[in-house]
Amino acid sequence: MIAVVDYGIGNLRSAEKAICRAGGAAKLTSDPDEVAGAAGVVLPGVGAFGRCAQALRSSGLGEPVADAIGRGTPFLGICIGLQLLYEGSEEDPGVAGLGILPGVVRALGGEVKVPQMQWNRLEQVPGGSSSLLAGLTGESWVYFVHSYAPEWSPEVVATVDYGGRVVAAIERDRMWGTQFHPEKSGPTGLAILGNFVAACIEAVA
Repeated sequence: MIAVVDYGIGNLRSAEKAICRAGGAAKLTSDPDEVAGAAGVVLPGVGAFGRCAQALRSSGLGEPVADAIGRGTPFLGICIGLQLLYEGSEEDPGVAGLGILPGVVRALGGEVKVPQMQWNRLEQVPGGSSSLLAGLTGESWVYFVHSYAPEWSPEVVATVDYGGRVVAAIERDRMWGTQFHPEKSGPTGLAILGNFVAACIEAVA
C-alpha cells in the first residue's frame, strides 16, 4: 500500500487516483500507523508553504513522514510536498520545514509571470541519472503551478527554463520530489508515477 498523506490540504485525491492509474495500490490516509507501515509515502501539497507546514505538524503526520524517509521507505513529495523537505521558505519566514534537505525555498526570479502556471519542458541534469525519470524520451512536458522553488543542490536531477534555471525534480536514494504535478502531467506524469510505484514494489520484494 502506498500512503498518500492526508493532512487536510487541497485536493489530495487526484494524486491518489493518478497513482492507482499508474499501477499502484494507493490509499489516502491520515492515520500515522498506516503511514509508518506503508510500502511508499506520497506527500502532495498546494497553497502556501507555511499553511502546509503547520497543517502537517498539527495533524501529527510530520514525524511519521520524516521517520519513513529516514528508514528508506520510498517517498515522493509533490509541489509543496517537495518544498517541505527543506529547512524553510522565503514565502513564510520563520516557519520550519522538515529540514531533511539543507537550504531554503526561494521565490522565482527573472522577469516572468508569477506564479508559473503552465506546461514546461523538463530537462534532466546532464550526466545525471534518475530512476524517477527513467524511460522518458524526447521532449517531456509537465505541468507547474508555483511561485517558489528549491535552491540548487546536488540532489537536483531536472530543471525547467523559467526566467532562468528552476529546480523541477530532486532525488536522493529512495527520496524523490517534483516541483511539478505529475498527477496533472498526462502520459509523462503517469510514467513518472509508474517509476515510483516500481520503486515501492522493489523495496518490499
